[in-house]
Amino acid sequence: MIRFIIRRLLLSIPVLFGIVFIVFALARIVPGDPCVAALGERANPEVCAVYAARRGLDKAIIPGLFRVESHIEVRLGEVPATLVDNQFVRYLGEVATGDFGDSVKFGQPVTTLLLQRLPTTVELGLLALLLAILVGIPLGIISAYRRNSIVDVVTMMGANIGVSTPVFVLGLLFAFTFAVVLKDTPFSLPPSGRLTAGTTVVPLAEAWGIQGLGGPPRVIVDFVSNMNTLNGLLTLNGQLLGDALRHLILPAVALGTIPLAIIARMTRSALLDELGLDYIRTARAKGLRDRHVVIRHGFRNALLPVVTVIGLQLGTLFGGAVLTETIFNLAGVGRAVTEAILSSDYAVIQGFTLVIAIGFVVINLIVDTSYAFLDPRVRLR
Repeated sequence: MIRFIIRRLLLSIPVLFGIVFIVFALARIVPGDPCVAALGERANPEVCAVYAARRGLDKAIIPGLFRVESHIEVRLGEVPATLVDNQFVRYLGEVATGDFGDSVKFGQPVTTLLLQRLPTTVELGLLALLLAILVGIPLGIISAYRRNSIVDVVTMMGANIGVSTPVFVLGLLFAFTFAVVLKDTPFSLPPSGRLTAGTTVVPLAEAWGIQGLGGPPRVIVDFVSNMNTLNGLLTLNGQLLGDALRHLILPAVALGTIPLAIIARMTRSALLDELGLDYIRTARAKGLRDRHVVIRHGFRNALLPVVTVIGLQLGTLFGGAVLTETIFNLAGVGRAVTEAILSSDYAVIQGFTLVIAIGFVVINLIVDTSYAFLDPRVRLR
């Protein structure tokens, strides 16, 4: 098991390097000038030349491929004077030291933006996926157990509708229904934002009296502190926890509908394949209860494709739900990356994408490792 994990981690290194390289190149190929985006009407050739020199944008982009002649002109095929003095090597050096650079649009370090934006997306994604798992798996089991019944037909119709309905339609529909139609009723829910104005949020470092903490431990504490639900749980602040959950219900349901439908369909398909095998008929012939056969035997062996789909959906949710965050006014990863692309903010694009890629690699590693625990037929050496 340990050898497998180490091998997967080593194989992930070239994957991450390739992602960094591709994102770095694509960010500079996309039309737009960061100087114009940052300075607006004040941008002119002289000012932009100083701007590019200060941020290293006047250097070669990639050794031997690109050289910047001005703030907008890029020529191909010209070999730079050195293979070290270029933007890509400089960026790799910064990433190796944990420095993702400074954002042009937001005017602050990318690491600070990550601590502010990523907890929102993680919190929303986890709640959406939890909803999808708790509802999708039981629906898939029921549909497989009662195959071709009215319950199966209605469930799969609902799953197909859930997959085909755009998130922005569900989001707007939920916001209108629960914030306008059901306003001033017990079922009313907030349509936007993370917290109600005036809700007190006490940072964990302050609540736990660890103000002098620094380095990675402080980063982890601040990251958890920016997740309002966990903050409320860890500080025993019931008002904060309740208010944060009320604001997350609508976006989590809207975001989790498509994963819910996919998980339900995959669970049904995988379980039906298992229920048709010989060992299931043998278990039934031995007199075991049908429900016991389905849950303890069939479903357990059908978990591998279901877990794979859950892992993929979790990675997708952490990648940033742009539409959901926009509709419900949540400042998360998706909105930050979208705004960075529109303003040619290279540092934010590269930093957020690298973190998302690392998240995907970790999630895939966890999913692959879980196979050995879910199915004894799988042996990882």
